[in-house]
Amino acid sequence: METVKNTQNMKKQKTQYFTFAKKRYKKDALFWGLIFVAPTMLGLFFLNIKPMFETIFMSFQQSSGLGASQWVGWENYERLIHDENIPLAIWNTIRYSLIVVPGTIVFSLLAAELLNQKIKGISFYRVIYFLPVVATPAAIAMVWKWLYNSDYGLINHALSLIGIKGPAWLTDPQLTIIAIAIVGIWSAIGTNMVILIAGFQEIPRDYYESSSLEGAGPIRQFFSITLPLVSPALFFVCVTTVINSLQIFDVIYMMFSPTSEVIPYTQTLVYLFFKHAFILNEKGYGATIILILLLIIGLLTYIQMKLQKKWVHY
Repeated sequence: METVKNTQNMKKQKTQYFTFAKKRYKKDALFWGLIFVAPTMLGLFFLNIKPMFETIFMSFQQSSGLGASQWVGWENYERLIHDENIPLAIWNTIRYSLIVVPGTIVFSLLAAELLNQKIKGISFYRVIYFLPVVATPAAIAMVWKWLYNSDYGLINHALSLIGIKGPAWLTDPQLTIIAIAIVGIWSAIGTNMVILIAGFQEIPRDYYESSSLEGAGPIRQFFSITLPLVSPALFFVCVTTVINSLQIFDVIYMMFSPTSEVIPYTQTLVYLFFKHAFILNEKGYGATIILILLLIIGLLTYIQMKLQKKWVHY
C-alpha cells in the first residue's frame, strides 16, 4: 500500500511540476514575444494608427497647420460635396487604376513566366526588370517626360520613322492619363514579378511532368496548373496593385506643372489632397479629401477579400 501511495504522490508531484513549468514557459514566451514585437507595434501605432485618427479629427477642423485650429464640424464635408474638382479627381483616379491594374498584372505574369525558365543569364534579366523599382520617382518622371516630348522625344521619333505622327502625350487631355498609366505599369512590373516568381517556384514540378505525359502543352499547363496554384501570390499582387494605383501622385507632380492646362484632367485625389494641404495650407479640407480615398481603398479591399474565395486556391 505504501508503495502505491508513493507512486501516486510521485505522479502527482510530476503533474504539478509540469503544470507549473508549462505556465512559466507560457509567461516567458509571452514576455519575450511582446519584447520582440514591441518595435513593430510602436512603429505601427505612431506612424499609422495615431496619424489616421489625427487625420479624422483634423477633417472636422479648419487649420493651416501653423496656428490654432478652429472646429467647423461638417463644414469640410459639405464643401467636399459641392467641390467640382472632386468628381473629376475621383474619375481620374479610377480611370488610371482601370488601366494600370490589369496591365500590371498581365505584364507581371508574363515577365515572371519568362524569367522562371532555365535560360542562360537569367539573373541578369531579372535585375534588368527590377531596376525601375530601385530608381527614384524623380528620375523616372524626368526620363519619361523626355521620352514623351512632342518635339524631340524618343517615342515620337521612333513613330516618325515608320510614318506615324506622334501624339502630344503630355498636352492632350485625352492622352495624359494613358501616358501616366504606362509609366505606372513599367514601374510596378519588377516588384510583382519577384513575388510571382517566388509563387511559381513553390509549385511542384511533378504536376507539369504528369500533365506532359497526358499531352498537355505549355498554354494548357499555364491555365490549368500555374494560375490556380499561384493564385495566393497573385491575389496579394492584385490587392497591393489596386492600393498603389489609387495613391498615384509622384509621377503627376514631377511630369506636369501646377499651372498646366491639363492638370484638371490628370490630378488624382492624392494630388488634390497635396494641393489643398501643402500648397493652399487648407489642412482640414485636405484631410477630408484623403479620407474619401481611404474609404474607396477600404471598400475595394473588402470586396477583393470577399471575392478571393471564388478564385484563390490555398
